[in-house]
Amino acid sequence: MEVYRTPDAAFEQLPDFPWEPAYAQVSDSDGGTLRMAYIDAGPADGAVALLLHGEPTWSFLYRHVIRTLVAAGIRCVVPDLVGFGRSDKPVDPADYSYARQVEWTRELVMDHLDLREVTLVGQDWGGLIGLRLVAEHSDRFAGVVAANTGLPTGDVNMPEVWWRFRRAVESAEVLDVGRLVASGCVRPLAEEVRAAYDAPFPEERAKAGARAMPGLVPTRPDDPASEPNRAAWQALSASPLPFLVAFSDSDPITGAMASNLRKHFPGTRDLSHPTIRNAGHFLQEDAGDELGRVIAAFMQR
Repeated sequence: MEVYRTPDAAFEQLPDFPWEPAYAQVSDSDGGTLRMAYIDAGPADGAVALLLHGEPTWSFLYRHVIRTLVAAGIRCVVPDLVGFGRSDKPVDPADYSYARQVEWTRELVMDHLDLREVTLVGQDWGGLIGLRLVAEHSDRFAGVVAANTGLPTGDVNMPEVWWRFRRAVESAEVLDVGRLVASGCVRPLAEEVRAAYDAPFPEERAKAGARAMPGLVPTRPDDPASEPNRAAWQALSASPLPFLVAFSDSDPITGAMASNLRKHFPGTRDLSHPTIRNAGHFLQEDAGDELGRVIAAFMQR
C-alpha cells in the first residue's frame, strides 16, 4: 500500500489549535501498518468524548468544541481518519472502504487507547463510522451525540445536493478542500482557517481519501456496507443508550435524517434535542462553542 505522509511543516500555522498530536499504528489490511494521528486533550481521568470528523475535514474542525469540553472537565479524544489530517494517506482510492475506516478507527479507540464509557460525537462520516462502532461494541459507550450525520443503507436515495457534491469531488481536476469546507458553512471562513483545512493536502495525490469517501456512502441496497449498516440500525433500535440528536438548522445534506434518528432509537426518548441555529453542515466550525456546551450538558446530565 503506497502511502503519503504530510510533512509536519504543513501544520505550523494553525489558528486556535495548540494541541500536539499523538500517534498510533493500525493495520493497513495488507500486512503493514498505517500511522493514525489523534488529539488527547483534557483531564486524563475525565469522562471521555470521542469526536469523529468527516469528509473532507480533520481534527482541526473540533477546535472550539475541544476548548469548551476541556473547560468543563471532559477528556477529548479526536482522531484524524486515515486519509485526513496528520494521519497517513493511502494514495490509491481503491485502498479505502467503509469497512476499513470502521476497523482503523476501532483499532485506535479500542485496541490502542482502550477507551471505555465513551460518549461518541459523530458528524458526517464521523457518524457513519462511529454509529457502527456503537452498535457493534455497545459495552464501550455511555452515550451518543449525532450531529449532522446518519447511517445510510442504500434503501433510501440521498438528496440531490449530496449527489452534486459527490460529482464535484469525483470530477474536479484540482480538489479545493478549503472551498468545500467553506461551502458547507453559513458563516464566512477567515483565510487562515481555510488554509488550515488545505494544510493536510499539499499535493493532489494526498487527496485520494477525500476523493474516495463520497463514493463509499451506500447508495444502493446491495452496497457492501448496506447489510452491516442495517444490522447497526437494528442494534441501535433495541438499545437504551442515551442518544442526543444535535443537528444544525441549515444543512441540506443531512437535515432530514434527524427525525429518523429520533423516531427509531429509544435512547432519544426523554431528551430535549437542540437545533444549532445559524449553522451549516460543518456546525463545529459555525457554532463550535454552542455545540460544545450542548455536548457537555448531555454528558453531565
